[in-house]
Amino acid sequence: MPPSDKSKRFPGESDEAYPEVFTIKPPQPTEKKPGQLPQHMIDQFFNDGYVIVDKFFDCEKDLEPCKKAIELEVDILANKLFKGGKIKQLYNEYGLRDRLTYIEKAFPGANMLLHKTVKLAQAFRDLWTNERLLNVVEQLIGPEISGNPIWNLRTKTPNNEATTVPWHQDAAYLDNRAYKILQPTAWIPLLDTNEKNGCMRVVSGAHRKGKIALHQCCWRDTTYIMLDEEEIANTLGADMEKDVVLCPVPYGGMLLINNVIPHQSLPNLSDEIRWSLDLRWQKTGLPASFYNMVETVEFRSPTKPNLKIDWSPYDVDANRHVVAAKELTEFQQDEFDTTIQGPWMRKWEMVHTNANTDGLKDDHVFGISH
Repeated sequence: MPPSDKSKRFPGESDEAYPEVFTIKPPQPTEKKPGQLPQHMIDQFFNDGYVIVDKFFDCEKDLEPCKKAIELEVDILANKLFKGGKIKQLYNEYGLRDRLTYIEKAFPGANMLLHKTVKLAQAFRDLWTNERLLNVVEQLIGPEISGNPIWNLRTKTPNNEATTVPWHQDAAYLDNRAYKILQPTAWIPLLDTNEKNGCMRVVSGAHRKGKIALHQCCWRDTTYIMLDEEEIANTLGADMEKDVVLCPVPYGGMLLINNVIPHQSLPNLSDEIRWSLDLRWQKTGLPASFYNMVETVEFRSPTKPNLKIDWSPYDVDANRHVVAAKELTEFQQDEFDTTIQGPWMRKWEMVHTNANTDGLKDDHVFGISH
């Protein structure tokens, strides 16, 4: 990796630190509610930056509908590619386990095309606002809960570089206002996950300084920013020999992390797709910090017992990848474009360019405010 020019300040760089935001838990609910985690798990979240929760969901009720929604999205993608002359068959004989893998072989980049165009299905909305899950989120951020627009369906096909994610801090993808906002993430796999099929790893405790380390862009031929292990050690005070934790999560469980703990997704070395969802929340009234492109949606408030969630900001026409592409590129993307452009690419030093960065407007600079 080329050395970074330390004398040059990039928009994402900041000397500010907010350890209290990520290490001090809010006042805990006095009322017992379904799904709430025991205090030692809440303490682990704030002390270590993560916690694995096994057997949390009702798989049949909460997760199977998500799998059916994904099957439908894969079918829509297959038909779109077939009608567009991009693939020669629909691969109907395959299922959720491997259909997208065969489509990907016929049309490289199909997995990323699905990742950036997938709709927020009703099953995903139901999971995001699941009562038991929101009761856990309340333990992390308090009772005023909104959804952060950065949600993802992870289309992790086997042995695919585009779905292997390097070390990073989530807040480094957002504008700098996110550096002082706790935005918890639930990483929810739709099958048993382990080291072989590409589960997550975290650097335990590396969030405690409340800082964002120096990232670079882009990792190999992907759209991802990256965080060097030496930078994690030097800036965040981690011991990369002792603090890295493998996080296998069984089907029905989830991994909870904050938005400043360094983490990565390992390569999928199995023969089946490792599907997962990541969903995010934050305290209502705070900025989403996605460059003023898409805002939060209010999910729950004790002062609004009859709150009806307004999902319109997250309708397909407001897909953040579509919005970002319109802002960032000089051309109209066609429906089969597998590249992704994001404002984070302008936030950090560009040490490697690829097809994703080629379409960026040279003169486009985002305001990265605090």
